[in-house]
Amino acid sequence: MTSTTPTPVTDIQSFLRQNEEKELLRFSTAGSVDDGKSTLIGRLLYDSRGVFEDQLEAIRKTTQRKGGEDIDFALITDGLAAEREQGITIDVAYRYFATARRKFIIADTPGHEQYTRNMVTGASTADLAIILIDARNGVMIQSKRHGYIAKLLGIPHIVVAVNKMDLVDFKQEVFEKIKAEYREFFSQLTAESPAAPNLSNLEFIPISALKGDNVTTKSANTPWFQGKPLLELLETIEISKDRNLEDFRFPVQLVLRPNLDYRGFAGKVASGVAQKGKPIVVLPSGTASTLKGIDCFEGEMDEAFPPMSVTLRLTDEIDISRGDFICYPGNQPTVGNKFQAHLCWMVKESMPLKKKFVLKLATTEVKAMVSGIQWVRDMKTLEKNPAGQLNLNDIALVEIQTLKPICYDPYTRNRTTGSFILIDELNNNTAAAGMIFA
Repeated sequence: MTSTTPTPVTDIQSFLRQNEEKELLRFSTAGSVDDGKSTLIGRLLYDSRGVFEDQLEAIRKTTQRKGGEDIDFALITDGLAAEREQGITIDVAYRYFATARRKFIIADTPGHEQYTRNMVTGASTADLAIILIDARNGVMIQSKRHGYIAKLLGIPHIVVAVNKMDLVDFKQEVFEKIKAEYREFFSQLTAESPAAPNLSNLEFIPISALKGDNVTTKSANTPWFQGKPLLELLETIEISKDRNLEDFRFPVQLVLRPNLDYRGFAGKVASGVAQKGKPIVVLPSGTASTLKGIDCFEGEMDEAFPPMSVTLRLTDEIDISRGDFICYPGNQPTVGNKFQAHLCWMVKESMPLKKKFVLKLATTEVKAMVSGIQWVRDMKTLEKNPAGQLNLNDIALVEIQTLKPICYDPYTRNRTTGSFILIDELNNNTAAAGMIFA
């Protein structure tokens, strides 16, 4: 009898093709100690079958050794020995899983104040942030700090998961009180610095990560909740509109000259749409030309969108080098050597003013220094305090001065061309991450 089962190779190819076509959502988690971040992510991975059987078996044995009966979902993401011993998240744990609708990359970030730099690192590329709040404790200082950092990083969507609802008997009034208090706090942040996300991008879900209520399926324990369970929200939330398709920015990474007849400029489309035949301008020189062609691995194309990696060809032989920006006339980034930025200091050594660094923004590298500090944010009270230097995990508004003019946008308008890092010239370590304010 002839079998109708596809061959293994066909199955694998079909599986890979289906996953390539799925939209990717990057999201981060944050919460105070024991709010249940790792348990929630473990539950998501377990319920979506994103955990290998051998890993599950190891987790079962570890749980039993600790005297537990069910699977300790937190062990799925807490990979460091110190994390498992202390029951806390220290480093950023990245996990990957997929459903029928989407692919996901999770950044499980630590909630401790002393690991602020880790949270900034893990959440910097996120499309969405999940902030956990313990239903028993309500909105705490750390809950506000996590919201502030998510706001600062320009994460377009924020989901507030009110966890451990089973420990407060799934009372609606507890959930509504937390929701009202956090919305009020977020409205204050928006008034202070209007930028994405706003209140319309703020979602609230009552959950029990341990029991699974409203995590992957609707819970019968919350008949008063009319929203979607967490996984369905992650699968359906609209993120395609979050991409900046208005401001064409193409930081040149490499000049390609394989022969005398070809000269192209390779890089990644940071924002906007590259269109064949349109006039362009090269910054910071200001030289004008026309986009003659767009090439990629598959061949020539008429348009390119972020984050596609392509090679652009121009009609004119003009001087362009790594770090230059190709954009459209009339819609150009700022060119200058002085700007303000929010800076997160990420090393133990304090930063004195006017210390020399290498600033890296997109493909641009230039010598720079912090010429002034306007204020440092107290991460416990969120107050702004004067300071003469920056210490580990400090977040401050500073003034940056570069040795020569560079191209940049405000971070709230363009996360790619508005963010940068400072590299210590002596040891080549990344000392700080910055988001351009103005």
